[in-house]
Amino acid sequence: MKDLKPVEIVAELDKYIIGQDAAKRSVAIALRNRWRRRQVPDSLKDEIAPKNIILIGPTGVGKTEIARRLSSLSDSPFYKVEASKFTEVGYVGRDVESMVRDLLELTVNKVRSEQQEAVKERAYQIAEERMLDLLLPKADNKGPETAGEGGLEVVTSPSDTTSSTREKLRKMLKAGKLDSRYVDLDVAERGMPMVEIFSNVGMEEMGINFKDMLGPLMPKNTRRRKIKVPEAMKVMVADEAQNLVDMDKAVRDAVTKVEQAGIIFLDEIDKIAGNGKGHGPDVSREGVQRDLLPIVEGSTVNTKYGPVKTDHILFIASGAFHTIKPSDLIPELQGRFPIRVTLDALNRKDFFRILTEPKNALLLQYIALLKTENVDLVFSDNAVKQIAEIAEEVNQRTENIGARRLHTLMERLLEDILFDAPDVTEPKLDVDANYVADKLKAIKDDEDLSRYIL
Repeated sequence: MKDLKPVEIVAELDKYIIGQDAAKRSVAIALRNRWRRRQVPDSLKDEIAPKNIILIGPTGVGKTEIARRLSSLSDSPFYKVEASKFTEVGYVGRDVESMVRDLLELTVNKVRSEQQEAVKERAYQIAEERMLDLLLPKADNKGPETAGEGGLEVVTSPSDTTSSTREKLRKMLKAGKLDSRYVDLDVAERGMPMVEIFSNVGMEEMGINFKDMLGPLMPKNTRRRKIKVPEAMKVMVADEAQNLVDMDKAVRDAVTKVEQAGIIFLDEIDKIAGNGKGHGPDVSREGVQRDLLPIVEGSTVNTKYGPVKTDHILFIASGAFHTIKPSDLIPELQGRFPIRVTLDALNRKDFFRILTEPKNALLLQYIALLKTENVDLVFSDNAVKQIAEIAEEVNQRTENIGARRLHTLMERLLEDILFDAPDVTEPKLDVDANYVADKLKAIKDDEDLSRYIL
């Protein structure tokens, strides 16, 4: 995990998310506590459990965006999942363990990629020698002869070693002078398709298939292909890097990272809360909540890489809670999320800042898109204020979808410009308040139109 201080984490989140200071502080403290736990004595380390967080606020205010940015800020294993997907399970709900398996699968792949990157230089050296062997097969001792593949002819003889020729070929290979040549290479083909095993204990989520069980016993399927030298080098480097990686160590490292620093973001947790009537779909939702309990509290989940403990995985949940309250969750699950943060609804000032301040601000995106057509798009401050005001007004009058309203407004506002941009002769286009008012007037004034279009 990157050893960022809480103030540094908040500063990074500020670059992309406007407002919501309380939520930023909570997740910053939670992330820093992961680092602090690593510094305490081993006798106390296992006793320090993560303080799970639940983010409460209307849609479009930044809950999911906070999760997305956290995954890039932290080197910790991170996985985001919608809690609503578990409602399909019915009354069983065992699929909730799949999020831990998915987190581990992502982490194993990431650790393996990192280890392959670490041995890439060594893999390239081995692949280079293999390529030279293809280009310059060893000559026999019967006398001078012509040897080589891919149309490359090299005269060799017993009295003249091929070392100097090999070095010349090496220089030519590195200089790219052999890029147009072809070599015959045995390329591994995809193995037999995965056959899922379905059962009532969710074995399909473990990804068990015949290839996993019988892979070491089955011969590899390869096919000889004639490919160009650069492509062959890429194939061989990837192959050698994979061979150099110790997969057992990669799996052990991944399991340790997940158990000690894993983060799971449970989005839309309000969708699995019932209304207290206790029948119909509410029974299924309550069943999902009860299946979440042991995982959030700490249990052992079986995966195809072995058992994984969830005791120290940090869970961050979020929900809009429009028609229900957090207290509608079963009491046991409420107790698993001791930190609750309410995110504020957005107003016109927030919309103005969202349009202009973040590194990925919406205005900057459209300016960059039109720059590709050699068109300079310029927004006046009054135009941006007008867009922010309309977004706030439409949100208040119809459904409040937060900052997502800006995406739709901007598309409607710039529809003509985006359509005509390839044929525009003017290098500069100004968007002022009058242009905004003219383009969005019909939507702003017509409540039915704004409701169904926006």
